[in-house]
Amino acid sequence: MHARILDGDKLRLTSDLQEIRTAIEGKQLIWVELEKQGEDCDTLLADVLHLHPLTIEDIWSTRSAPKLEDYDNYLYVIVHTVRAAKHGKFELVELDVVIGQTFVITHDPSGLVDDVREELERSPRLLGKGPAWLTHAILDHAVDRYLPVIDDLDTEIEDLENEVLRKAGTRQGPPILRKILGFKRMLLGLRRVAIHQREILLRLSRGEFDEIPHEAAPFYRDVYDHFLRVNDLVESYRDLVTSALEAYLSVQSNRMNDIMKTLTLISTVMLPITFIAGLYGMNFKHMPELDVMWGYPAAVGLMAAVTVGILFWFRHKGWIGKREADIPEDLDPGDNG
Repeated sequence: MHARILDGDKLRLTSDLQEIRTAIEGKQLIWVELEKQGEDCDTLLADVLHLHPLTIEDIWSTRSAPKLEDYDNYLYVIVHTVRAAKHGKFELVELDVVIGQTFVITHDPSGLVDDVREELERSPRLLGKGPAWLTHAILDHAVDRYLPVIDDLDTEIEDLENEVLRKAGTRQGPPILRKILGFKRMLLGLRRVAIHQREILLRLSRGEFDEIPHEAAPFYRDVYDHFLRVNDLVESYRDLVTSALEAYLSVQSNRMNDIMKTLTLISTVMLPITFIAGLYGMNFKHMPELDVMWGYPAAVGLMAAVTVGILFWFRHKGWIGKREADIPEDLDPGDNG
């Protein structure tokens, strides 16, 4: 447990519970960063700050959904961000923030607030403005961490679309399908988190809580606008992955149609040949052609003539001998040019 206490225009760093208690009781502006659960932390949360037992339980546990709870003397917020999202998987990171009139409590096991800590050390005025302004900086940095991950997703989905066009009809098709479904599952999870978190940021931006002054509301709206862009990008990526899945199924269907066409053509060619061979393979004594010297070459020639005739007919109809142009490897599926 580390606390930064604003003493005049300077920050004082301490881990002593008694100093933290004195600062809170003296209405000094303070930011307490919780690390591991321990006796001092529990005493601070329960006996000094008088947090609700459910709040304390949520701080030390991991929740998969964002949360916003308004109590009499503080506001409790749980937000999430994404550390990495690759190959159909993402790592969700939780940040707990308790906002009071003179204090901010954070539980950040993943180091999301490191940038804010460095900024505060350079300029203690951020804490001097009040807990709401410090919380705004924390939430702003947490939302900004989505953007590099979303940009990486954009590149991966573009590569996935090109890979679908190149490999969907080959032996590498099934792994691509698993990759597409993995992306869909990942984006569904991101969307589920984004919907709840968007509502929380919207409520904070409305200034409906005593802990958020009206002059700070526009800055919270800016954070909400940033996250709304993230939410819109996730929605658009879901559409792109769905389009990639449809393209995969279409290519697979075309591939199956080509296979069935080839088998049908082979069967059509073999059917009359089989008939001729079966006709002259019958064991009747009185078949005129069986006693003719040139009967065998005539039967073989007839088979060859029938085969050539059928193939010429297929070519005349355009069923064989014409191939569609191969799809370039660097074709962008979204390019209609």
